[in-house]
Amino acid sequence: MVPLSLSKPVNTLLLPLPSKKLPFCCVCSSKSSDMEKGIRGGQRLMEFPHLSAPHKDLMVSLISAFETRLDSHLLPSLVPPDVEYYQNHSGTSQGTLLIRPGIVSSPIDFILASWLHLELPTGGAMNITNLQGYLKPSTDAPHFQFELVQCNPTYLIFFLDLTPRKDLVLYPDYLKTFYEDNKLEALRQQLDQVSEIKPYFSSSLHFRSVVSPTGILVSIKCTGDGAQRAGEIIRDNISHVANEVMEIWMYNCVCRVRDIGDYERAQLEKRDRLIKSKAIEMDLSSSLPMQFGQEVADRVLEVIKGAFNI
Repeated sequence: MVPLSLSKPVNTLLLPLPSKKLPFCCVCSSKSSDMEKGIRGGQRLMEFPHLSAPHKDLMVSLISAFETRLDSHLLPSLVPPDVEYYQNHSGTSQGTLLIRPGIVSSPIDFILASWLHLELPTGGAMNITNLQGYLKPSTDAPHFQFELVQCNPTYLIFFLDLTPRKDLVLYPDYLKTFYEDNKLEALRQQLDQVSEIKPYFSSSLHFRSVVSPTGILVSIKCTGDGAQRAGEIIRDNISHVANEVMEIWMYNCVCRVRDIGDYERAQLEKRDRLIKSKAIEMDLSSSLPMQFGQEVADRVLEVIKGAFNI
């Protein structure tokens, strides 16, 4: 359930972070008691009741890292309780949503985290987990996008990207600064070495048009003792790459100061809004009512649209 959600196309242990400190602008001021309580205003989010242990460990570690290291940038979540956790009438599908907006002086617009557990008509269930970081138009640095979809215990789809906010042909320095210099292609290629991981091609050309050249969009299909092998890949491969890309975003995007003129700021606002609006139109507006009913979907969409400013 994200602007670049894979949930519609699909239907057709993070290692501890290193101890190095972020630049001052990213240092978290939260106390250890805040860390113990988990993500503020999103207790249900951190439960992840339907995930395998490696998948849950990955999400808890990613979200905790966002929370503790960016906390000084963020306001508490304002998501109402009936959207923080929601379900369909039969209780077979559930979801959570947390959105924490950035403080006025922060380059962060908001972070969004969620999970969805969807019972499928054909039997079984799908679990979708995601985490996103959106920046304000006061900077042109990329957004952070992570989504891991468990279609079944042995088949997953993984999306990870720093999504560009400029045309990479018109702005080659942008390509060099955020993608070449950060060696994101080398991280993408690491997953190519795992035999069970293959490229995944979304059916949405719009989705494919907004992903960066180094964006990771792959499927993981395991045979034999597939569930155990899928967990190993999450723990040993996906977690490492996700950790590295998250570090790059925090150090080299959130904390990078770039001068933005009025015209460029207006263009960034327009581009961001169009992408978010298109995602809601193409995916959430149809999938949420089908999965949760119109009343629940309307509540959730209202909160998301408010955060997206559309």
